[in-house]
Amino acid sequence: MSEDTAVPENPAVPPKSTAELMQNLHDVFNERDADQRRALIAETYTDDVVFNDPDGVTHGQEELNDKAQEILDGAPDFVFALTGPLQEHHGLGVQAWGLGPAGAPPVATGLDVARVHDGLITEMWTFLDS
Repeated sequence: MSEDTAVPENPAVPPKSTAELMQNLHDVFNERDADQRRALIAETYTDDVVFNDPDGVTHGQEELNDKAQEILDGAPDFVFALTGPLQEHHGLGVQAWGLGPAGAPPVATGLDVARVHDGLITEMWTFLDS
């Protein structure tokens, strides 16, 4: 089995593919309902996930939820959209994205890189385009 499709610790939960996790990642950062966002986080990230972005590093699901809320609060009318194809290999997923008003050109673009193990994201890096 490849690293990103290994059987998770909880066999009742089927492992997610890197592609599914990268989609969930962006669903998390678009989800404005806190309870639904927490549920998405729980099925996408490890309990001790590390999230790295230009503003700093967050640790764990609760800090990640707080970070997502902070981003959403700062851009109330914006949505994230996936741009370009997903690239994946050896437990890494790379996905380009844009952020802006729905249906309009993005005002910010970037790239997410996620390390996947046992069907969950363990660490993530967000890069902003200049």
